[in-house]
Amino acid sequence: MANAAMPTRPPLALVVNDQEWWARSLESILAGKGYAVLRAYTGAQALLTARSARPDVVFIELQLPDMDGVDVCRALNEDSDVGASVPIVLTASGAADREQRLAAYNCGAWEFVSEPLDGEMLMARLSNLIKARRESERLRSEGLIDDVTGFYNLRGLARRAREMGAEARRRGDSFACVALAPDMDLASGTSAARTPSSGVSEQLGRILRGVVRGSDAVGRLGQSEFAIVSVGTESAGIATLARRIQRVVDDSHLELDHSSSVLRVSAGYCAVGDFANAAVDPSEVLVRATTALREARASRSSGEIRAYQEAPALRYPSDPGRKIPDFF
Repeated sequence: MANAAMPTRPPLALVVNDQEWWARSLESILAGKGYAVLRAYTGAQALLTARSARPDVVFIELQLPDMDGVDVCRALNEDSDVGASVPIVLTASGAADREQRLAAYNCGAWEFVSEPLDGEMLMARLSNLIKARRESERLRSEGLIDDVTGFYNLRGLARRAREMGAEARRRGDSFACVALAPDMDLASGTSAARTPSSGVSEQLGRILRGVVRGSDAVGRLGQSEFAIVSVGTESAGIATLARRIQRVVDDSHLELDHSSSVLRVSAGYCAVGDFANAAVDPSEVLVRATTALREARASRSSGEIRAYQEAPALRYPSDPGRKIPDFF
């Protein structure tokens, strides 16, 4: 079967900025690399233009005349006519501090650019964003992408895990998966309070986008569970990734439904050092990681990270009575 033709139109960038010299600098760099460029000067204009023009990437200045760039970014991510699959780059026409960068990634920005502007570096990063955007659209058309987060859905992640597992076997490399879920520990201490809202899950999804490597695959397993699949990462590395995500969540002060709540992330992981000689397949590694996550969430303490431990209840593909879920 012939491959579907790639889009022939130039990628379209929307630059949202009322500071002429900074906007023209961006426009000059983009146009020089074959991008078509649209301009918007306010947050309100940005929302209208993004809905009608469907750009491939949006650049938003942090300080706009009518809105904060962070609010515009968040609104675009939540807009069903735009969606989380459109890469958003927040820009600052001056030096930016850590708090500004953290706010940018927390609101769903894919990248953050500040002065001095490195055109060559920007275009290299932008090329990767556009590739991810178009691949996301292709996978969405095949029903493999979660509409809310723009990550793989369960079916898509299972398929991508099989592809990455085949790569790990060819290279004789390690293969790992970490599953994560928000876990609220409220002052009330009630078990019902530990069920996260959908809004918290969406915020966690945005944080993951800014933390994981481009070579890793991220999927949404359910309303509040996510998984990251990685090649070339062993047990210590995947545990370190889980702790790093915990630190970012702790620093982000996510908005919760109850003012007395403190959000932590629980995690479970499974890693195989030499996948070429492993007696498990990629689907089972995903199942093991989610099993470890559910054990962590069932514990008395929130924010726990657990490695998978062999258990008789988990049967292998060769076992006719296997308990591995069919969707993997």
